[in-house]
Amino acid sequence: MQVILLEKVVNLGDLGDVVRVRNGYARNFLIPQKMARRATPDAIAEFEARRAELEKLQADRLAAAQALASKLNDLRVEVTQKAGVDGRLFGSVTTMDVAAALAALGFEGIAKSQVRQADGAYKAVGEYPATIVLHPDVSVDITVAVLGDIA
Repeated sequence: MQVILLEKVVNLGDLGDVVRVRNGYARNFLIPQKMARRATPDAIAEFEARRAELEKLQADRLAAAQALASKLNDLRVEVTQKAGVDGRLFGSVTTMDVAAALAALGFEGIAKSQVRQADGAYKAVGEYPATIVLHPDVSVDITVAVLGDIA
């Protein structure tokens, strides 16, 4: 199915690109998320009429993401979990825990899907790198300090 992208999509294209994707990807993800629209002649004409508005909206989102990235840059987030005496956690620290810790610090708009842990969930006490993807063009690295609560 051919769709016209209404915003930048990673590994697919930029705003206004007409791309061919699988039917299920378009119907189940891109179109419901308002990231794309079927590339019919009417839709392309309507997009061209709204192009300036959509580009301004895209630029505003990028500016907001860059402003938030400047606040998050080199941030150290502490997460406390129950741990044994050897430093291994009872459970693990997941992206949801990191997003909750960021929300506790006042960064409310960050969802768990925006947090990337390079080696998966953290299972021991220590400091680990994490990446927060705020926009397809903006990502910021933070440090997650996992502290053990020995019980």
